[in-house]
Amino acid sequence: MFRKKRIQQADYDRDNLRPILKCSICNGEQVAGFKNIHTGEFKEECFIANSAELEAFKQKYGITELPKEY
Repeated sequence: MFRKKRIQQADYDRDNLRPILKCSICNGEQVAGFKNIHTGEFKEECFIANSAELEAFKQKYGITELPKEY
């Protein structure tokens, strides 16, 4: 019997970082990561190739909404 792969919970600095999905207008590439609200620096976490990977990222960090940034 196959079991669903458990996603290990992780945390991030909620006071200083904001989760965003960086999207390319040209080729549609999407990268999930965290943006520092004070400096604007983006830290790449993972490349998103499909909706399953996006859901896994959101589930890993307990995120309900992930705004897009172009």
